[in-house]
Amino acid sequence: MTNQNYNQAKEIYSQIGVDTDKAIEKMKDISISIHCWQGDDVSGFEGGQLTGGIQATGNYPGKARNADELRQDIEKVLSLVPGNNKVNLHAIYAETDGKKVERSELLPEHFARWVSWAKEKNIGLDFNPTFFSHPKSDDGFTLSHPDEGIRRYWIEHGIACRAISEYFGRELGIVSAMNIWIPDGYKDMPVDRLAPRRRLADSLDKILERKIDKKYHIDSVESKVFGIGSESYVVGSHEFYMGYAVKNKTALTLDTGHFHPTETVSNKISSIMMFVPELVLHISRPVRWDSDHVVIYDDELLEIARELVRGDCFERTHIALDFFDASINRLAAWTIGIRNTQKALLAAFLEPSDALKKCEIDGDFTTRLAMLEELKSYPFGAVWDYYCEKNNVPVRENWLKEVKAYEKEVLSKR
Repeated sequence: MTNQNYNQAKEIYSQIGVDTDKAIEKMKDISISIHCWQGDDVSGFEGGQLTGGIQATGNYPGKARNADELRQDIEKVLSLVPGNNKVNLHAIYAETDGKKVERSELLPEHFARWVSWAKEKNIGLDFNPTFFSHPKSDDGFTLSHPDEGIRRYWIEHGIACRAISEYFGRELGIVSAMNIWIPDGYKDMPVDRLAPRRRLADSLDKILERKIDKKYHIDSVESKVFGIGSESYVVGSHEFYMGYAVKNKTALTLDTGHFHPTETVSNKISSIMMFVPELVLHISRPVRWDSDHVVIYDDELLEIARELVRGDCFERTHIALDFFDASINRLAAWTIGIRNTQKALLAAFLEPSDALKKCEIDGDFTTRLAMLEELKSYPFGAVWDYYCEKNNVPVRENWLKEVKAYEKEVLSKR
């Protein structure tokens, strides 16, 4: 039935000049970086409390308690989603065999098991320094801290993390995108907005001083409009990091939850790509604020995908997920978010972009609007089902049966 539906859809799309086979073929070149922290509510393996404006709500049973369980859960998710994807790690997921290792002293060897596992699965790894959930970040400042000693600690952490990210790229032969986000900011209105930003720029300069081959590692910086504990002032604002990325030729990370509710990341992509070498996208779902809800198949997700396709941005874009929901089955949360992101990308590839651009150039806005609206009822679902079947992953909601079985056989025993 899947093939029959696909053949009918293929014929329908061909009438507007869209080759569904080619659209599916293009999906092979796109990998989504799956965030490990959905599996354990951003707990990591240090045993500390979650701080820095990060919150995971809910207590659904079955949370991963160690790296082996986390990898086991991710493996299950990888079997439920199509594509050749990556896994995104934070520094707090180091495996130190029970020894206390300062974040400023982390080494590649503390992630050797992750690399061995990634080799076995033939996937890449991305990385993130962890500038939160630590005593030296409890007052809300890290790289912009007025205390030189604390600032130096976090600079050394950033330097250590770049070496780990480079290690990932060299060992796996797949570039590792390392994203820098810090929680620094004030709850109430500051007197001096400039000094913390000067300190942050200086800290970043020190972290990024050593040149690393971009074949193995890229640096990216991520802004935020506000957070818990930094409602009035965030040191690493969008303007700060956009300026820093342009000046220093780093990648820039856009998180879909890190802007004002009236802003959209999709509208920023074309401008950003004109001035920065690479873009990192953190796909999340804000509900009134940066709440990191599970990604759903909504208008903004589709617009982001369309912008990437229309602008042919994939060679310079790294797509990652960033949400954590502890109120539902964590594997289901992962699977829903990943599959929805992939659906949006495939739907974007099924748009007759060149024809629509021509309408726009010609001033035929009537046809442009009419076609965009008619495309909404085209048989995209049949193409998606065929794509899943072709990749040997469950079609439609059949993945949920496997998650429920896994919950009964594995998660319920934790």
